[in-house]
Parts: sequence; structure tokens; C-alpha cells
Amino acid sequence: MFVFDVVPPRQYVGAAAYRDDWKNFLAGYSGPIRFEISDLAVSSQGSLGYGHSIQHVSGLDAQGKPVDMTVRVTDVYRKRGTVWQIVLEHVSVPVNLSTGKADLTSKP
Repeated sequence: MFVFDVVPPRQYVGAAAYRDDWKNFLAGYSGPIRFEISDLAVSSQGSLGYGHSIQHVSGLDAQGKPVDMTVRVTDVYRKRGTVWQIVLEHVSVPVNLSTGKADLTSKP
């Protein structure tokens, strides 16, 4: 598994590294987290596939302040036997090139 996430470091290699990334992400919230997935499309041919979606995440951070962000997610899957596994994930947000800042509330 190879992951490009929105947060540093630049990449996570292996399931254990990505699991630690998720542990850190979840530890940043003080309560329930809401995930909404939209615009999901998945396609496969043979033992390879890909999917992409828009994911909206909201909740309260560790200090109790609201968090509301939208990210783009692209996954590449490989079928091993009868099981599909994610082998590459890329999470990103648009960047306003004028300001150099991430657009965490991106709308179509």
C-alpha cells in the first residue's frame, strides 16, 4: 500500500504506516466524526480497478472547535485471489494558486 495523504509526511508506505496516520487523524477529534461520500465511481478490468470520490468530513477537534472539510480521494485496487485490496490511495484538496492556500471547503 502506498498513500499520498493531505497531511505530512509526503507519503505513507505500507498498511502499518497508513494505520498510524488514521490513528493520528482520529485522535484529533473529541467526539464522533461524520463522513459523507459522494460522486463515487468505481471501475475495474481484470485484476486492477480504480475509484474516486468526494469525501466530506466534519466533527469537533480536540479543543471542541468545529472541523468541516472536503477532500478528493482516488484509490487503485488490485485483486489478489478473491479479495480486492487498495494498493494506492491519493487524498487531495484544490489549492488557490493566488494565495497558495488549500481549499478545504471545495464546491463543484
